Amino acid sequence: MSAETWQDVPLAPPDSIFKLTAAYKADPYPQKVNLGVGAYRDDDNNPWVLPVIKKATQILLNDPTLDHEYLPITGLPEFTAAAARLILSPTSPALAEGRVVSVQTISGTGANHLGALFLSKFYNWDGPKQVYLSDPTWANHHAIFRNVGIEPLNYPYYDPKTIGLDFNGFIGTLESAAPRSVFLLHACAHNPTGVDPTGEEWEKIAEIMLSKKHYAFFDCAYQGFASGDLDKDSSAVRYFVEKGVPMLVCQSFAKNAGLYGERVGALHVVPPTKDAADRVKSQLSVIQRSEISNPPSHGARLVALILNDAGLFEEWKRDIKTMAGRIIDMRQELYSVLSDELKTPGSWEHIINQIGMFSFTGISAEQSRELTEKAHIYLTTNGRISMAGLNSHNLRYFAENLDKVVRGEL
Repeated sequence: MSAETWQDVPLAPPDSIFKLTAAYKADPYPQKVNLGVGAYRDDDNNPWVLPVIKKATQILLNDPTLDHEYLPITGLPEFTAAAARLILSPTSPALAEGRVVSVQTISGTGANHLGALFLSKFYNWDGPKQVYLSDPTWANHHAIFRNVGIEPLNYPYYDPKTIGLDFNGFIGTLESAAPRSVFLLHACAHNPTGVDPTGEEWEKIAEIMLSKKHYAFFDCAYQGFASGDLDKDSSAVRYFVEKGVPMLVCQSFAKNAGLYGERVGALHVVPPTKDAADRVKSQLSVIQRSEISNPPSHGARLVALILNDAGLFEEWKRDIKTMAGRIIDMRQELYSVLSDELKTPGSWEHIINQIGMFSFTGISAEQSRELTEKAHIYLTTNGRISMAGLNSHNLRYFAENLDKVVRGEL
């Protein structure tokens, strides 16, 4: 092979989150804190295998009927059916009418990709292939859509002045966008801001999307992780289905089941009729076949076992409340230390008003860099922190250094 074959391939920058994690691991400082990674940690900063996952694993290991044959192209049927019921509700009219298409995917990332590729190929685009993404959003969204020929556009979402939702900017874009535009919506626990619309705001969003015939591309990576309640965290998705908003849902079990490395996810498309659903499923099968042929079985079997067994399902809900509850406790404690004890300048109510794994602190890029370089606190430069990275051992250290950087004293 010629030495010049790949000479024009540009060197890509490393992924910012994984680069941050690598820097943290290489840092010998004893009080270092990692607030960048989007994975749950227990109060001792260790990965947590859910007790219900341990129990389900043992059940599978003792099942003599299991083998390692291929799953169907669209996935394990008992998993996809149960996953659809979980996100859409067992009494969903769309499920009752047989017009939900569910495909097992390589976690939420795979669901986003499959959904984006399907839209790129089959959505009836009236103009350029474009998708509206919240400003900001999960960084991977931009790459996923560009890879399938859909150009991302931004809609206003985060308001740095209020450290909250720019609702007027959001609905203004919904109203001004061309009819039948595609909008990606975070179902709950918005990544990276932790800022979600209220129930009333979701109703207004749905109303405008219906009137403009927009398409809702839901990404749901944190069901149960936001409030600790699986039903509450899927309320926006269920409301949109009830109102008949054209939509699909990307679903991940990485966070709420702690199955990060197993890559368990699903894509659910909700067409208006069963006939349309049959046609959609046929094309999703063709795409899936060309990309991965068949999804992996182990993680899907674990989740299917938990979702279809009443006892295990109740245990899982308790495990979810354990994780969500610890994060909520960390929010409350951080708020108390900053506001009541340290009297840190500014209002810190956004810490307890935001929800889910992440929080936008409201500090600047320069202040974020100072925390990393001077205090060995690793966070992204937009001021986003993973609340799961805080615990009873490091919260005060973080709060005291955050207080110093806000005062310009670090």
